Amino acid sequence: MSPGLLFSFVVAYFVILLVVAWYTGRNSNNDSFFIGNRNSNWMLVAFGMIGTSLSGVTFVSVPGAVGKDAFSYMQITLGYFIGYITIAYVLIPLYYRLQLTSIYNYLNSRFGNHSYKTGASFFILSRTLGATARLYLVVRILQDAILSSFGVPFWLTTLIILFMILLYTYEGGVKTIVYTDTLQTTCMLAGLVICVGYMLHTMHLNLGESLTAMHERGLTTIFNTDPDSKLFFLKQIVAGAFITITMTGLDQEMMQKNISVKTLKDSKKNMVSLAFIMVIVIGLFLFLGGLLHLYGAQQQVTVTGDKLFPELALHHMPPVISVIFIIALISALFPSADGAMTALTSSLCIDILNMQTRTDWTEEQKKKYRQRIHLMMAFIFLLFVMIFEWVNNQSMIGVILKVATYTYGPLLGLFAFGMLSKRKVNDVLVPIVCVAAPLLCLLVDLNQSLLFGKFQIGLELLILNGFFTYLGLLLISRKS
Repeated sequence: MSPGLLFSFVVAYFVILLVVAWYTGRNSNNDSFFIGNRNSNWMLVAFGMIGTSLSGVTFVSVPGAVGKDAFSYMQITLGYFIGYITIAYVLIPLYYRLQLTSIYNYLNSRFGNHSYKTGASFFILSRTLGATARLYLVVRILQDAILSSFGVPFWLTTLIILFMILLYTYEGGVKTIVYTDTLQTTCMLAGLVICVGYMLHTMHLNLGESLTAMHERGLTTIFNTDPDSKLFFLKQIVAGAFITITMTGLDQEMMQKNISVKTLKDSKKNMVSLAFIMVIVIGLFLFLGGLLHLYGAQQQVTVTGDKLFPELALHHMPPVISVIFIIALISALFPSADGAMTALTSSLCIDILNMQTRTDWTEEQKKKYRQRIHLMMAFIFLLFVMIFEWVNNQSMIGVILKVATYTYGPLLGLFAFGMLSKRKVNDVLVPIVCVAAPLLCLLVDLNQSLLFGKFQIGLELLILNGFFTYLGLLLISRKS
């Protein structure tokens, strides 16, 4: 299919998003932007959060990694399930009891202003790096598939996509993205199912036969039983649980949608539903990855990793599948990018600028500042995407999870200390502890062979980071 025709479908899809954004964003105010007026439907939030949690990286990287790691990503997914249940019954009740707009206000009430600002700053760093890495991957695919044929440079492609996201989140914020994420998640999952169905039909396989073929190629192995390996199942499950607790439960982007739900009971139902749905959906992505490797072998395609799915969908499948792939890919991109941009704007406004407590600003002034910060975040996203283009890593999901182990560790330590201990910390020293902990983790990571021999630490470095932070807070604390 010609790039021009593919681009026309992208434009048509975006017009639909704009219509939804216009309709849902009418009469929006700052509360609508930050927390959707605490009036969001829990079922819509749960369904839309699938798209936010997965993103374009899952859509491309998880299937692409099956060739190397088989179905081992399911180990992390089982950890995700444990993490979501923990969030539902431990963190969400806390946030509702304190009636938080920003979840980092908890750190202010528990420790003090320096801890509060430190927690918010680590979120801003974490989410900026994670969201722009996800954005980079999808922009790279769209650039290669469509816009490079028009002579459009990579930076301009990124700018166009960021402008699209700005257009439909500028006014409504969370109130709008609850609905747009639902639409986009529907398109993403529909694209996933259609691609699976097409390959099964083309290869004349049913479900059982396809799993047998994958098994013969060694693609269906889930559990790694080598304790020394980074993929050892206990390491992966525990790491997956803590990754979810931090990247969802301690993340303003994910939690601002949850606390926009009307009641605590509905918010908990949202999170528990998400736990079960994610296991099923990621299982389907892994199955898709197995099919892609079978189909790629038939088509004699040699590319691997993140490039496999785009190569097959755009060059070795009918035009209609190419269109479905592009729409599904964009649908996977937008929920993670729009939510991140909105959450980062919220955190900068509420946590760093103290916008909600400023009595010297009118509502109109607050809205203007919020819109300017939203524009600034778009520029920062552009800058970081260009950095990732320069780095050009072949598997972005590995990059994102690795970054998370360093940047979310201090948040894990802060919240854990706040909830598990009644001691008071020296608030002024908290930023030093939170910077020192990731640096200690880096030293451990660089010297693993010296410290542990054959034993390897992978994503569970996040837990070690949180432990270092907790230990540091203990050292600067006293009995209350």
